[in-house]
Amino acid sequence: MRPHLARPFASAFRVFALLLPLAAWAAAAAPYTYQRVGKPTNIAAHPTAGFALMGGGTDLDQAFQWMCARSDDGDFLVLRASGTDAYNPYIQKLCPQENSVATLILPSRVAAQDPFAAQAIRAASAIFIAGGDQSNYINFWQNTPVQRELQDAIHRGVPLGGTSAGLAVLAEYAYSAQNDKPGGSDLTSAAALANPFHPQVVLVRNFLRIRPLRGVVTDTHFHARGREGRLLVFLARILQSGEARTIHGLGVDQHTALLVDGEGRAMTAGTGAVYALTASGRPLLCQVNAPLSMDNIAVVRLTAGQVFDLAAWRGQGTSYTLAVQAGAVTSTQPGGSPY
Repeated sequence: MRPHLARPFASAFRVFALLLPLAAWAAAAAPYTYQRVGKPTNIAAHPTAGFALMGGGTDLDQAFQWMCARSDDGDFLVLRASGTDAYNPYIQKLCPQENSVATLILPSRVAAQDPFAAQAIRAASAIFIAGGDQSNYINFWQNTPVQRELQDAIHRGVPLGGTSAGLAVLAEYAYSAQNDKPGGSDLTSAAALANPFHPQVVLVRNFLRIRPLRGVVTDTHFHARGREGRLLVFLARILQSGEARTIHGLGVDQHTALLVDGEGRAMTAGTGAVYALTASGRPLLCQVNAPLSMDNIAVVRLTAGQVFDLAAWRGQGTSYTLAVQAGAVTSTQPGGSPY
Protein backbone atom coordinates (compact mmCIF):
# COMPACT_ATOMS: atom_id res chain seq x y z
CA MET A 1 0.00 0.00 0.00
CA ARG A 2 2.75 2.44 0.81
CA PRO A 3 4.19 2.64 -2.74
CA HIS A 4 0.73 3.52 -4.07
CA LEU A 5 0.25 6.29 -1.46
CA ALA A 6 3.71 7.73 -1.91
CA ARG A 7 3.26 8.74 -5.55
CA PRO A 8 0.25 11.07 -5.10
CA PHE A 9 1.89 12.47 -1.96
CA ALA A 10 5.08 13.18 -3.89
CA SER A 11 3.11 14.79 -6.73
CA ALA A 12 1.23 16.98 -4.30
CA PHE A 13 4.48 17.95 -2.60
CA ARG A 14 6.02 18.94 -5.95
CA VAL A 15 2.99 21.13 -6.76
CA PHE A 16 3.19 22.75 -3.31
CA ALA A 17 6.91 23.34 -3.76
CA LEU A 18 6.22 25.03 -7.09
CA LEU A 19 3.52 27.23 -5.55
CA LEU A 20 5.75 28.50 -2.76
CA PRO A 21 8.08 30.58 -4.96
CA LEU A 22 5.05 31.72 -6.99
CA ALA A 23 3.38 33.02 -3.83
CA ALA A 24 6.60 34.69 -2.75
CA TRP A 25 6.95 36.31 -6.19
CA ALA A 26 3.36 37.57 -6.05
CA ALA A 27 3.94 39.12 -2.63
CA ALA A 28 7.19 40.70 -3.78
CA ALA A 29 5.52 42.03 -6.90
CA ALA A 30 2.94 44.08 -4.98
CA PRO A 31 3.60 47.77 -5.77
CA TYR A 32 2.76 48.80 -2.20
CA THR A 33 3.89 47.80 1.30
CA TYR A 34 1.27 47.10 3.96
CA GLN A 35 2.11 46.27 7.56
CA ARG A 36 -0.39 45.95 10.37
CA VAL A 37 -0.53 45.39 14.11
CA GLY A 38 -3.55 44.61 16.24
CA LYS A 39 -6.64 42.70 15.14
CA PRO A 40 -6.47 41.17 11.66
CA THR A 41 -10.06 42.12 10.73
CA ASN A 42 -11.43 45.65 10.40
CA ILE A 43 -14.44 46.73 12.42
CA ALA A 44 -17.35 49.03 11.59
CA ALA A 45 -16.65 52.20 13.58
CA HIS A 46 -18.41 55.56 13.79
CA PRO A 47 -15.65 58.19 13.69
CA THR A 48 -15.96 61.90 14.38
CA ALA A 49 -14.56 64.44 11.93
CA GLY A 50 -11.41 66.29 12.84
CA PHE A 51 -8.09 67.43 11.40
CA ALA A 52 -4.74 67.26 13.20
CA LEU A 53 -2.35 69.79 11.66
CA MET A 54 1.13 68.88 12.91
CA GLY A 55 4.22 70.96 12.28
CA GLY A 56 6.81 68.20 12.02
CA GLY A 57 9.84 67.29 14.08
CA THR A 58 9.30 65.10 17.14
CA ASP A 59 5.83 63.59 17.04
CA LEU A 60 3.26 65.00 19.44
CA ASP A 61 1.57 62.28 21.50
CA GLN A 62 -1.44 64.46 22.28
CA ALA A 63 -2.28 64.90 18.61
CA PHE A 64 -2.35 61.16 17.92
CA GLN A 65 -4.39 60.47 21.05
CA TRP A 66 -6.85 63.15 19.91
CA MET A 67 -7.18 61.39 16.54
CA CYS A 68 -7.61 58.00 18.22
CA ALA A 69 -10.37 59.38 20.45
CA ARG A 70 -12.25 60.48 17.33
CA SER A 71 -11.73 57.14 15.55
CA ASP A 72 -14.22 55.22 17.73
CA ASP A 73 -11.49 52.67 18.55
CA GLY A 74 -11.44 51.59 14.93
CA ASP A 75 -8.68 50.98 12.41
CA PHE A 76 -5.93 53.61 12.22
CA LEU A 77 -4.14 53.92 8.87
CA VAL A 78 -0.82 55.68 8.24
CA LEU A 79 -0.14 56.66 4.62
CA ARG A 80 3.36 57.19 3.26
CA ALA A 81 5.19 57.35 -0.05
CA SER A 82 8.43 56.10 1.53
CA GLY A 83 9.78 55.04 4.90
CA THR A 84 8.90 52.29 7.35
CA ASP A 85 6.11 51.10 9.63
CA ALA A 86 7.67 52.83 12.67
CA TYR A 87 4.38 54.58 13.44
CA ASN A 88 2.62 51.26 14.06
CA PRO A 89 4.09 50.44 17.48
CA TYR A 90 4.17 54.13 18.45
CA ILE A 91 0.45 54.65 17.82
CA GLN A 92 -0.50 51.24 19.21
CA LYS A 93 1.25 52.10 22.48
CA LEU A 94 -0.46 55.50 22.66
CA CYS A 95 -3.87 54.07 21.69
CA PRO A 96 -4.04 50.44 22.86
CA GLN A 97 -7.81 50.44 22.44
CA GLU A 98 -7.54 50.81 18.64
CA ASN A 99 -8.69 47.73 16.75
CA SER A 100 -5.61 47.94 14.52
CA VAL A 101 -2.85 50.25 13.35
CA ALA A 102 -1.47 49.81 9.84
CA THR A 103 0.99 51.55 7.54
CA LEU A 104 0.43 51.61 3.79
CA ILE A 105 3.39 52.79 1.70
CA LEU A 106 2.45 53.90 -1.81
CA PRO A 107 5.68 54.84 -3.62
CA SER A 108 4.36 55.21 -7.18
CA ARG A 109 1.29 55.90 -9.29
CA VAL A 110 1.10 52.16 -9.95
CA ALA A 111 0.78 51.57 -6.21
CA ALA A 112 -1.86 54.30 -5.90
CA GLN A 113 -3.88 52.62 -8.67
CA ASP A 114 -3.83 49.23 -6.95
CA PRO A 115 -7.33 48.30 -5.69
CA PHE A 116 -5.87 47.39 -2.29
CA ALA A 117 -4.92 51.02 -1.65
CA ALA A 118 -8.48 52.23 -2.11
CA GLN A 119 -9.80 49.35 -0.03
CA ALA A 120 -7.45 50.12 2.88
CA ILE A 121 -8.37 53.81 2.92
CA ARG A 122 -12.08 52.97 2.69
CA ALA A 123 -11.84 50.72 5.76
CA ALA A 124 -9.92 53.20 7.94
CA SER A 125 -11.44 54.97 10.94
CA ALA A 126 -8.55 57.47 11.18
CA ILE A 127 -5.94 58.42 8.57
CA PHE A 128 -2.57 60.05 9.10
CA ILE A 129 -0.30 61.26 6.28
CA ALA A 130 3.31 61.03 7.40
CA GLY A 131 6.14 63.43 6.67
CA GLY A 132 8.59 63.03 3.84
CA ASP A 133 8.39 64.74 0.47
CA GLN A 134 5.04 66.26 -0.46
CA SER A 135 5.95 66.25 -4.15
CA ASN A 136 5.60 62.44 -3.98
CA TYR A 137 2.07 62.79 -2.64
CA ILE A 138 1.17 65.12 -5.49
CA ASN A 139 3.04 63.23 -8.22
CA PHE A 140 2.04 59.72 -7.10
CA TRP A 141 -1.46 60.16 -5.64
CA GLN A 142 -3.17 63.03 -7.45
CA ASN A 143 -5.93 61.93 -9.85
CA THR A 144 -5.82 58.35 -8.56
CA PRO A 145 -8.18 56.29 -6.37
CA VAL A 146 -6.05 57.31 -3.37
CA GLN A 147 -6.97 60.97 -3.78
CA ARG A 148 -10.62 60.10 -4.37
CA GLU A 149 -10.82 57.79 -1.34
CA LEU A 150 -9.17 60.37 0.89
CA GLN A 151 -11.75 62.91 -0.19
CA ASP A 152 -14.54 60.43 0.44
CA ALA A 153 -13.12 59.70 3.90
CA ILE A 154 -13.26 63.42 4.68
CA HIS A 155 -16.92 63.47 3.62
CA ARG A 156 -17.63 60.49 5.89
CA GLY A 157 -16.15 62.26 8.89
CA VAL A 158 -13.01 60.16 9.23
CA PRO A 159 -10.42 62.12 11.26
CA LEU A 160 -7.42 63.06 9.13
CA GLY A 161 -4.01 64.26 10.22
CA GLY A 162 -0.68 65.10 8.69
CA THR A 163 2.77 66.18 9.78
CA SER A 164 5.34 68.15 7.80
CA ALA A 165 4.81 67.05 4.17
CA GLY A 166 1.57 65.41 5.28
CA LEU A 167 0.27 68.74 6.57
CA ALA A 168 1.45 70.59 3.46
CA VAL A 169 -1.14 68.83 1.28
CA LEU A 170 -4.18 69.26 3.55
CA ALA A 171 -5.15 72.87 2.88
CA GLU A 172 -6.81 74.28 -0.25
CA TYR A 173 -3.44 75.61 -1.43
CA ALA A 174 -0.33 73.48 -1.01
CA TYR A 175 3.34 74.18 -1.50
CA SER A 176 4.09 71.11 -3.60
CA ALA A 177 7.93 71.13 -3.62
CA GLN A 178 7.70 69.67 -7.14
CA ASN A 179 10.60 71.78 -8.38
CA ASP A 180 12.89 71.04 -5.44
CA LYS A 181 15.93 69.06 -6.53
CA PRO A 182 16.17 65.55 -5.01
CA GLY A 183 18.57 65.80 -2.11
CA GLY A 184 18.82 69.55 -2.62
CA SER A 185 17.96 72.37 -0.26
CA ASP A 186 14.40 73.34 0.60
CA LEU A 187 12.99 76.62 -0.62
CA THR A 188 14.22 79.26 1.83
CA SER A 189 12.49 82.44 2.91
CA ALA A 190 15.41 84.49 1.59
CA ALA A 191 15.19 82.97 -1.89
CA ALA A 192 11.40 83.31 -2.04
CA LEU A 193 11.35 86.92 -0.79
CA ALA A 194 14.05 87.90 -3.29
CA ASN A 195 12.03 86.43 -6.16
CA PRO A 196 8.39 85.43 -5.48
CA PHE A 197 8.45 83.59 -8.81
CA HIS A 198 11.49 81.53 -7.88
CA PRO A 199 11.24 78.14 -9.69
CA GLN A 200 10.77 76.36 -6.37
CA VAL A 201 7.65 78.37 -5.51
CA VAL A 202 5.10 75.89 -6.84
CA LEU A 203 1.57 75.88 -5.42
CA VAL A 204 -1.18 73.40 -6.23
CA ARG A 205 -4.84 73.78 -5.40
CA ASN A 206 -7.45 71.35 -4.06
CA PHE A 207 -5.40 68.22 -3.67
CA LEU A 208 -7.90 67.76 -0.86
CA ARG A 209 -11.02 69.75 -0.06
CA ILE A 210 -11.42 70.29 3.69
CA ARG A 211 -14.06 72.87 4.54
CA PRO A 212 -12.25 74.50 7.51
CA LEU A 213 -9.10 74.81 5.37
CA ARG A 214 -10.66 76.60 2.39
CA GLY A 215 -8.74 79.71 1.46
CA VAL A 216 -5.74 78.50 3.47
CA VAL A 217 -2.12 77.64 2.68
CA THR A 218 0.11 76.01 5.32
CA ASP A 219 3.77 75.74 6.18
CA THR A 220 5.64 73.58 8.69
CA HIS A 221 8.81 73.47 10.83
CA PHE A 222 7.90 77.12 10.98
CA HIS A 223 10.08 78.97 13.48
CA ALA A 224 12.90 76.41 13.53
CA ARG A 225 13.50 76.76 9.79
CA GLY A 226 12.64 80.45 9.47
CA ARG A 227 9.70 79.98 7.11
CA GLU A 228 7.65 83.10 7.85
CA GLY A 229 9.04 84.79 4.73
CA ARG A 230 8.22 81.99 2.34
CA LEU A 231 4.67 81.68 3.72
CA LEU A 232 4.24 85.40 3.02
CA VAL A 233 5.36 84.73 -0.55
CA PHE A 234 2.80 81.95 -0.88
CA LEU A 235 0.09 84.38 0.27
CA ALA A 236 1.35 87.04 -2.15
CA ARG A 237 1.41 84.67 -5.11
CA ILE A 238 -2.18 83.56 -4.50
CA LEU A 239 -3.35 87.16 -4.20
CA GLN A 240 -1.36 88.20 -7.26
CA SER A 241 -3.00 85.42 -9.29
CA GLY A 242 -6.43 86.88 -8.59
CA GLU A 243 -7.77 83.54 -7.33
CA ALA A 244 -8.58 85.11 -3.96
CA ARG A 245 -9.05 88.59 -2.57
CA THR A 246 -8.26 87.41 0.95
CA ILE A 247 -6.03 84.50 1.82
CA HIS A 248 -5.06 82.87 5.11
CA GLY A 249 -1.90 81.10 6.16
CA LEU A 250 -1.16 78.66 8.97
CA GLY A 251 2.44 78.23 10.04
CA VAL A 252 2.93 75.39 12.54
CA ASP A 253 6.02 74.94 14.66
CA GLN A 254 7.75 71.62 15.31
CA HIS A 255 6.29 69.47 18.13
CA THR A 256 3.11 71.52 17.79
CA ALA A 257 -0.34 70.87 16.37
CA LEU A 258 -3.57 72.67 15.63
CA LEU A 259 -6.42 70.27 16.41
CA VAL A 260 -9.48 71.24 14.37
CA ASP A 261 -13.00 69.84 14.67
CA GLY A 262 -15.33 69.40 11.71
CA GLU A 263 -16.75 72.90 12.13
CA GLY A 264 -13.36 74.62 12.21
CA ARG A 265 -13.07 75.12 15.97
CA ALA A 266 -9.40 74.59 16.82
CA MET A 267 -7.13 74.21 19.84
CA THR A 268 -3.36 74.51 19.90
CA ALA A 269 -1.23 71.77 21.47
CA GLY A 270 2.49 71.22 21.94
CA THR A 271 5.57 73.20 22.86
CA GLY A 272 5.68 75.69 19.98
CA ALA A 273 3.22 78.05 18.35
CA VAL A 274 0.77 78.21 15.47
CA TYR A 275 0.73 81.41 13.40
CA ALA A 276 -2.56 82.38 11.75
CA LEU A 277 -1.94 84.93 8.97
CA THR A 278 -4.35 87.00 6.88
CA ALA A 279 -3.55 89.03 3.77
CA SER A 280 -5.91 90.90 1.46
CA GLY A 281 -5.66 92.73 -1.84
CA ARG A 282 -2.89 92.66 -4.43
CA PRO A 283 0.68 92.92 -3.10
CA LEU A 284 2.48 96.21 -3.62
CA LEU A 285 5.03 94.43 -5.83
CA CYS A 286 5.01 90.75 -6.75
CA GLN A 287 6.94 90.22 -9.98
CA VAL A 288 9.50 87.91 -11.50
CA ASN A 289 13.05 88.59 -10.26
CA ALA A 290 11.97 91.49 -8.05
CA PRO A 291 11.92 91.43 -4.23
CA LEU A 292 8.45 91.16 -2.71
CA SER A 293 6.67 94.15 -1.21
CA MET A 294 3.33 93.84 0.58
CA ASP A 295 1.76 95.29 3.69
CA ASN A 296 -0.91 94.83 6.34
CA ILE A 297 -0.49 91.11 7.01
CA ALA A 298 -2.35 90.33 10.23
CA VAL A 299 -0.92 87.60 12.47
CA VAL A 300 -2.31 85.80 15.51
CA ARG A 301 0.24 83.68 17.39
CA LEU A 302 -1.36 80.77 19.26
CA THR A 303 0.28 78.71 21.97
CA ALA A 304 -0.75 75.57 23.86
CA GLY A 305 -4.34 75.58 25.07
CA GLN A 306 -5.39 78.64 23.08
CA VAL A 307 -8.37 78.29 20.75
CA PHE A 308 -9.11 79.68 17.32
CA ASP A 309 -12.16 79.55 15.06
CA LEU A 310 -11.02 78.94 11.48
CA ALA A 311 -14.50 79.68 10.11
CA ALA A 312 -14.55 83.17 11.66
CA TRP A 313 -10.72 83.43 11.64
CA ARG A 314 -10.50 84.81 15.14
CA GLY A 315 -9.67 83.59 18.60
CA GLN A 316 -7.21 83.79 21.42
CA GLY A 317 -3.54 84.59 20.97
CA THR A 318 -1.11 87.45 20.45
CA SER A 319 -1.95 89.76 17.54
CA TYR A 320 0.54 91.79 15.50
CA THR A 321 1.14 92.95 11.92
CA LEU A 322 3.80 92.16 9.33
CA ALA A 323 4.90 93.98 6.19
CA VAL A 324 7.46 93.31 3.49
CA GLN A 325 9.47 96.07 1.86
CA ALA A 326 11.82 95.09 -0.97
CA GLY A 327 12.11 91.57 0.42
CA ALA A 328 12.69 92.59 4.05
CA VAL A 329 10.07 91.56 6.63
CA THR A 330 9.14 94.02 9.39
CA SER A 331 6.95 93.38 12.43
CA THR A 332 5.00 95.53 14.86
CA GLN A 333 6.06 93.28 17.74
CA PRO A 334 8.47 94.70 20.31
CA GLY A 335 11.92 93.84 19.01
CA GLY A 336 10.61 93.40 15.48
CA SER A 337 10.43 89.59 15.46
CA PRO A 338 8.07 88.09 12.85
CA TYR A 339 7.49 85.08 15.18
